[in-house]
Amino acid sequence: MADDDYDYLFKIVIIGDSGTGKSCLLSRFTNDEFSLESKSTIGVEFATKTMDISEHKIKAQIWDTSGQERYRAITGAYYRGAVGALLVYDITRQSSFENVDHWLKELREHADNNITLMLVGNKSDLADTGRQVSIEQAKEYASESEMLFFETSALNASNVEVAFKTVFERVYDTVPKTVAQDSEAGAGPGQNTIRLKPPTAAEDARSEKSQGGGGCC
Repeated sequence: MADDDYDYLFKIVIIGDSGTGKSCLLSRFTNDEFSLESKSTIGVEFATKTMDISEHKIKAQIWDTSGQERYRAITGAYYRGAVGALLVYDITRQSSFENVDHWLKELREHADNNITLMLVGNKSDLADTGRQVSIEQAKEYASESEMLFFETSALNASNVEVAFKTVFERVYDTVPKTVAQDSEAGAGPGQNTIRLKPPTAAEDARSEKSQGGGGCC
């Protein structure tokens, strides 16, 4: 598929404490890969994946950053243009769940008011032996904060695909959309067929190119 062969481009961000598995979730969703030897993300990285929603091609651009304090300087660029966000905690670390409050506050300060939010409890494969955050507790918090909710496991891929797709489907249903004036002039998909009113993530990526980094969760 060509890079411009899509109808919508949606940028979502993954936030949460370091070590909750954000990068592993990203790798599992975009490449169906998981590494037990993964390292903390340094700075910012993003990956893309194309999917079908309704009759349209959706290009998902998913941004991942470190949850460590020293990388907060990139906050503004990280959130700019995002139409969805995954707030990730580790179900075996109560502190990572309690810190969701901080991440949600930061998100609301920097992101659009209409952003689609999902609370994600990762590492559900450890539920029987190390769970510290109950499903009921997380569901209640998500409901009060007007967020979608899933428990996932990047290790065994449980609920990873459905969680991401649910976010993108909700974004698709709610984001403002317009048909371009010259959509009937033979323009290819992803160019003039349909445009989003918010700035596209591709534009953000070009403007923030110097912020790039690498690594995993």
